[in-house]
Amino acid sequence: MAAQDYDSQLLESVSVRRRRLRDAVLFGAQRQRRSVDERLGKVFAGIVVAAVLCAGCVGWSFVSHRVMGKSPYGNSVPSPSPSVSTPPTAAR
Repeated sequence: MAAQDYDSQLLESVSVRRRRLRDAVLFGAQRQRRSVDERLGKVFAGIVVAAVLCAGCVGWSFVSHRVMGKSPYGNSVPSPSPSVSTPPTAAR
């Protein structure tokens, strides 16, 4: 059991060391910039995801109304009614 613990500990320490070295190479002494860049990236990604979801909802609404044959904005031209028209009577 002790060998497995040592192996997992060694693998974890190697991964931590690699991450720290990668961060040092990418950002150098600018540790504050790293956190700001990560936050801005997350905000930008959130905005992009929200825009894609909105576009998808609008597109789905358009396609579904198109398939059903209904206008999403109501009837702009009234449909003719099948009522029988009667001739006007002259008043005497």
